[in-house]
Amino acid sequence: MRQLDLVVIVVYLIGIAWIGLRKAGKQKSAKDYFVGEGHMPWWTVSFSVVATETSVLTVISVPGGAYSGQGFGNVELALGYVIGRVVVATVLIPLYKRGGFVSAYQYLGDRFGLKLQGLASVTFVFTRLLAEGVRLFASAIPIKLLLDEFGVHASYRVIIIVLTLITVVYTYLGGIKAVIWTDAIQMGLYLGGAILAVAVLSAHVGGDGYARAWDAGRFTLFDTDFNLAHVLTSPFALPTAIIGGAIFAMASHGSDQLIVQRVLATRTLREGQKAMIASGVFVVIQFAAFSLVGALLWSYNQGRSFSELGLTSSDNLYPEFILNGLPVVVSGLLVAGILGAAMGSLSSALNSMSNSTVADIIHSFFRSTPSEESLLRLARWMTLVWATLMAVFACAFSASTGNVYLTGLTIAGYTYGALLGAFLLGRLVTRANEVDSVVAFLVTIGVMTYIVRVVKIDVTTGGTTVSQAIAAQWLVPIGVVITLVVGGVLSLFHRAPAAGEGALEGAEPGTGPGRLTAAGRK
Repeated sequence: MRQLDLVVIVVYLIGIAWIGLRKAGKQKSAKDYFVGEGHMPWWTVSFSVVATETSVLTVISVPGGAYSGQGFGNVELALGYVIGRVVVATVLIPLYKRGGFVSAYQYLGDRFGLKLQGLASVTFVFTRLLAEGVRLFASAIPIKLLLDEFGVHASYRVIIIVLTLITVVYTYLGGIKAVIWTDAIQMGLYLGGAILAVAVLSAHVGGDGYARAWDAGRFTLFDTDFNLAHVLTSPFALPTAIIGGAIFAMASHGSDQLIVQRVLATRTLREGQKAMIASGVFVVIQFAAFSLVGALLWSYNQGRSFSELGLTSSDNLYPEFILNGLPVVVSGLLVAGILGAAMGSLSSALNSMSNSTVADIIHSFFRSTPSEESLLRLARWMTLVWATLMAVFACAFSASTGNVYLTGLTIAGYTYGALLGAFLLGRLVTRANEVDSVVAFLVTIGVMTYIVRVVKIDVTTGGTTVSQAIAAQWLVPIGVVITLVVGGVLSLFHRAPAAGEGALEGAEPGTGPGRLTAAGRK
């Protein structure tokens, strides 16, 4: 009967590609390809933001984390994310929408010049390669388990390549419209899958199962251990989740083109702000749903360890239940939901990386205005280039173990502080010029690389002392402080720029050298 699961999955893959292409229409310009000419409804954009950031990392890692003792810590973290999104909606989105940008980094081009715009874009695309490599690998985990059920022992690499090929079809042809509409559908599928899993598990464990999970701390929301070492190293300590999570969200949703591009596709500033804030509310709901799955799985499995269940890591818990604990066809739908999460984040990454490459990197070097046909053709070619590189990077992670969700957060920690810091430097330090910003940006990335890879803090738990890395949420504020301090100090060694000199704070947004309009570069 497992053949029916495969039928469901195949129908889903064909259907989502068809829907994406039908909704996309025909692109006439690079701006249409990247931001849909700013005509997308806010609610679809909000769903797309959620689907873009959720991916398989959330779908398979959050239940495993809740099972192993994190409780509802991810919901606590999401509350910090909501605060950060409100700040982004209030401070940064008006900057982008009034400027008529298609890329977040065009503000840096207006404020500081093309060197920092290009540097920020290069940093973004390579960070995306690493982070999406982890996500793409994670998507292969449940697929491999399903194939193994049929005796088809495909490697992770084969699965990664096939998944990339399917996703790139509608991303290449449909652009951002196809990405946003398919994201909205995919979000409904995997969130509905989580709700369905909760219903099935509730029927199995009953009220007693809820009570056992509650008594075992699987519903714990706030981590109130305020020991300094714990706060600095645990992503779920209350100050880390709320304060660090808010600043992390400011970086991920205010200075990362992956998310900003979606908001730029809305019709108006007001709709862009609604899409951003609403996405935070939906993320809280999602984290709650997937955490509840993990808590109920703990009761369902009577609290047995992962090794006792025959699992190699927490990331195998939810996929294993989908395949062996659910009826045929239902399990196929949930695997399709996991595929939806994988394809949603992958398609968004490919389109945004193509966007940033054309609008921020390649476009900056044109000395003449390229035709719309040339820009659109280049945008599609770059989608193919990044799809190829993405698959290569994903294969490099195929020996990865552990919680892939936290791995993704740590990768972002290398660069998010420098990216958000550059935006804040432009807004807060009016004396800062292009040299100040570039030096501060590079110094920050260098220091953060050292902190992520080398700095450890001794934490004592149960009489045992272990060295742990700084929590990913604190990496962003540390990077922001470094950028502002270095840029601010350097700005004191030269005269303040005169009004109208270069691309300065206070200039009309969208008039600087980095802007990509419908007709090309101004």
